[in-house]
Amino acid sequence: MPRTPDEYVVHLMIEGGHREEIKFSTMQEFQVWYNKVLLPKFDSSEFVNVPIKHRAEDTTSKEYMVVRPSAIKAIRVEPVFNSSIDRRMVDEPDI
Repeated sequence: MPRTPDEYVVHLMIEGGHREEIKFSTMQEFQVWYNKVLLPKFDSSEFVNVPIKHRAEDTTSKEYMVVRPSAIKAIRVEPVFNSSIDRRMVDEPDI
C-alpha cells in the first residue's frame, strides 16, 4: 500500500535568487491555490497572496506573503513523510 505524505512543502524560486518555502496539508490544497490564485495571473506584475504556514496543520495562521507571479521562476513540490525525518537530538551520538 502506498504511503501518504503528511504534508507538501512548496519551494518557490523567485527572480533575483530568492527562495521561499510554503506548506500545504494536501496536494489538492496546493492545486486549488495554484489554479485559483497563481495560474490566472502567471505573467502579471500585480501582487498575489501566498499563504504562510509554519506547519501544514496550521489552519489558523493569518500570515501572508505577497509576490508578483511574473517573478516566480520555478516551483518545486516536495512530499514530506514525517516517518522519514531524522528526529534524533543534535547532541545525541550516532550509533
